[in-house]
Amino acid sequence: MSDAIVAENLRKSFGPTRAVDDLSLVVRSGEIFGLVGPDGAGKTTAMRLLCGALRPDSGRAAIGGYDLTTSLETAREQIGYLAQRFSLYGDLTVLENLRFFAEVHGLRGSAWRARTLEILEFVGLAEFIHRRAEQLSGGMKQKLGLATALVHQPKVLLLDEPTGGVDPVTRQDFWQLLIRIVSQESVSVLVSTPYMDEASRCTRVGFMNHGRLMIEGAPGQVTGRLSGRVLELVGEPRESMRRVATADPDVEDVQVFGDRLHLRVREGAADAVLNRLPGQMQEAGVQVRRLRQIAPVLEDAFIDLLTRNSA
Repeated sequence: MSDAIVAENLRKSFGPTRAVDDLSLVVRSGEIFGLVGPDGAGKTTAMRLLCGALRPDSGRAAIGGYDLTTSLETAREQIGYLAQRFSLYGDLTVLENLRFFAEVHGLRGSAWRARTLEILEFVGLAEFIHRRAEQLSGGMKQKLGLATALVHQPKVLLLDEPTGGVDPVTRQDFWQLLIRIVSQESVSVLVSTPYMDEASRCTRVGFMNHGRLMIEGAPGQVTGRLSGRVLELVGEPRESMRRVATADPDVEDVQVFGDRLHLRVREGAADAVLNRLPGQMQEAGVQVRRLRQIAPVLEDAFIDLLTRNSA
């Protein structure tokens, strides 16, 4: 079986700005590949190149084995694309919206209705088929958008930050639905997301910055680079705590994670920092409630990459 998505050395510039710079990646059949990175990293441009909405300046890409340059229409038939700024027709009902997208993809007669009712049942909108789209909640609009991308039974889903602007519960529901889609609809997914908890759900993740793919692998592989180098520090006052931690010669970076700090230390220096930091904190009037070594999370790994890339 061919890989779902193959991109080789894609490049795309807008004037002097190189939006995508020598991008190569493979999304295997049946996996969810998460593309993460800061705003302006090139994620949306990469998505638009891979759905055929933009032509690359150089390089090639294939969807389901079909080259986007030589077999564009056939390749597009394999794709369900949900853009970052996807818009529904507010004055049409749920069913009418989905019928429109079904017919755009060539479904006619009884075929569109059977598939439409099937996919609405799947995403949990079957009882709302006569409700106008403008009357849907944010989460329901999100599900309808996903249904429009699935209506023609694509083999590949390209989702550009699909959960932007929705609440955490809705994001959780969306991801449960997405995981079901992969297993039950036999779909491969490339999804861009700014949320690290979402990225950790992916089979593999890739981190983009300045148009380049800096690292990719399973979440555990990406975080494994910092194994033994992240400490969690909880105490007060936080600003004093942060100042003292930053001044330690073996602490490379300090980041705020809610009510705690994550300290990235030099390789092999964790024990030394654990031994001396409590005394330094006490001298500065900081009350330390917890200081321990923890397993790194994806955000630790990506902040490390950003820091080293900008040095």
